[in-house]
Amino acid sequence: MGANAQQDVLANVRIGFLGAGSIVEAMLSGIVQKKLLAAERIAVTNRSDQQRLAHLSRQYGVEALTDKLLLVRQSDILILAVKPKDAQEACQSLQGHIRPDQLVISLIAGVSTACIANWLGVNCPIIRTMPNTSSAVGHSVTGIAGGRHSDESHLEMALKLFAAIGSVYVVPEEDLDILTGLTGSGPAYIYYLVEAMEKAGIKAGLAPEMARKLTVQTLLGAAQMLLHSSEEPAVLRRKVTSPGGTTQAGLEVLESYQFQEAVISAVLRAAERSRELGEAYLKLSSR
Repeated sequence: MGANAQQDVLANVRIGFLGAGSIVEAMLSGIVQKKLLAAERIAVTNRSDQQRLAHLSRQYGVEALTDKLLLVRQSDILILAVKPKDAQEACQSLQGHIRPDQLVISLIAGVSTACIANWLGVNCPIIRTMPNTSSAVGHSVTGIAGGRHSDESHLEMALKLFAAIGSVYVVPEEDLDILTGLTGSGPAYIYYLVEAMEKAGIKAGLAPEMARKLTVQTLLGAAQMLLHSSEEPAVLRRKVTSPGGTTQAGLEVLESYQFQEAVISAVLRAAERSRELGEAYLKLSSR
């Protein structure tokens, strides 16, 4: 879809961000750079960090507000970007101020649309999302799911907004827990692998800067192969692995430590933890 079509979807809306963290900044950068809507149609607020708000206003030309209720009143789309531990208090403080036709988009990990609706006390359209930290460089993988009162037009607006920071996938809400474990937490697993590869390079005598460059370039090359090849990862792995060679020797060590099983367990445990948190928040909301 071209730029004009993207602009049409968001042309007359105003967006308010409740929260001003790193993913919000990535979204502001993407939205403004791709000219999805004018910076003066975007407002941002947070609990108390005025320096942070001033930085975002200077950097992206958006409106910095200290009155969150004013931000809510003037926004067609309200983006909730608070920490999960602050979510209930933040949402309940907005009760009576959210309009039934106002689109609420949540960036709050583990909190269901039903839970947010209970906390807000209104049956408005709610979309739940799960970006990841690669949004900072425009390569987020974002899953989005519509709540009970959202429709295709709401999903379309969310798709356009999150496409500004990377790839977007519409999924059933129950799949967002596994997306959290796979793509939300996934960058940490990759960074953990990079740490280990760098340490190995340094231990073998490489300068730290060289170990970093070689490791990152290796990951980039492998990622490009996965993107551009029609072959399965297992096939690509076997093509690198000569019988009795260096790669086989290294893989045998990984297998002895049950490397694949450990990664699978990590992803599934993160997804399970997302479900656990969601259930805990839902119990809180029903009290």
